[in-house]
Amino acid sequence: MWGGLDEATPCIFLPMVAAVSLLALVLTANPTAAQGSRTFEQIAREADAARASDQGQHAIDLYREGLKLRPTWNEGWWDLGSLLYDQDRFPEAEGAFRHFAASTRKPGPAYAFLGLCEYETKDYENSLRHFRLWASEGWAGTPELTDVALFHFALLLTREGRFVEALYLLTTEVQRRGRAPALAEAMGLASLRIKNLPGEYPSEQREQIWLAGNSALYAALPPNDFARADEYANRLLAHYDRSGNVHYYVGTLRGFEGKKEEAEKEFRRELGISPQNTAAMLELAQMDLEADRLAEAEEFAKNAVELEPKNPEGHHILGRVLLANNRVDDSVKELEAAKLLAPDAATIRSHLAMAYFRLGRKNEAKAEMAAFSDLKAKEGVLASPAEKVKSAKQAGPE
Repeated sequence: MWGGLDEATPCIFLPMVAAVSLLALVLTANPTAAQGSRTFEQIAREADAARASDQGQHAIDLYREGLKLRPTWNEGWWDLGSLLYDQDRFPEAEGAFRHFAASTRKPGPAYAFLGLCEYETKDYENSLRHFRLWASEGWAGTPELTDVALFHFALLLTREGRFVEALYLLTTEVQRRGRAPALAEAMGLASLRIKNLPGEYPSEQREQIWLAGNSALYAALPPNDFARADEYANRLLAHYDRSGNVHYYVGTLRGFEGKKEEAEKEFRRELGISPQNTAAMLELAQMDLEADRLAEAEEFAKNAVELEPKNPEGHHILGRVLLANNRVDDSVKELEAAKLLAPDAATIRSHLAMAYFRLGRKNEAKAEMAAFSDLKAKEGVLASPAEKVKSAKQAGPE
């Protein structure tokens, strides 16, 4: 039976068989032991290869393995975050991008991804904060990332009530991407000053949002198709003449078209429907200021400030009206209040500098003009995401 071995041999051989079997089990349970410990460099190469060949989950596992060995591997955090984001695993992706942002000199694109991940998990406050950080870094990222991030940034600005900023970003997207239903819906929400995200507003508002959004979209679409914009605006008026902010929107459209008298009429109609519409009040106050109708301008601006004391634009316009009326001390109080609420608004700083100069407070005037110059330079960087996209480098770790 044992091929010529004597009877004593099996007694020695059986423990050897057991030992070999045990070793096989150990090696099966831990393949790395069989292969020898792989270096970080080997794991990194395998992870990159798996990613390049669309082996998503395998690549994720390898990146995680590599990051355990080298937690400072920035490229690994970036690639891991990107893979997880592509699989809609937003909480996990967020963690990876946080690691990347904390350890790189240029975290701009990671801020955009963090904003997108937090938007998907409904952490809107942090999402908006990261989008603002992304803007402060110069809108860094690929054109594709920039498009998606700008759109969601605009949605959150609308939700926060920053409608003018939202419309600026959406107009940038319309000019780059052309017509799109999602853009029309977003522009409709911002144009009608509705603080909702898509899908979160009452269904009965859907048609008016669609009409206002398409009107705004055609007005923004190069080369400003005002005929189509007016067509949608007229349909909006025909069906929703008594709804809030409809006349306000049409007034802004008429103003954009250079039809100031018609714009003024629409803003006054809005106040007839919604007497506490501060946006319409401030538009009329601005028009009155330009026309030197200072008494009515002051009344509108004061009413707006009383209704919305934390709105910097109300204090700003009231300060300008008072300055035009030679009530400089009162003007300074309002402009300082506006500055406190919006320290990064360049025009507020310039008007405050004028008021300080009128009072002979030359050092303070110079300081405000210096701040104005710095903020205008910053606006030149931040206010043109479309231009940034044209020359954007591939988003990636640095």
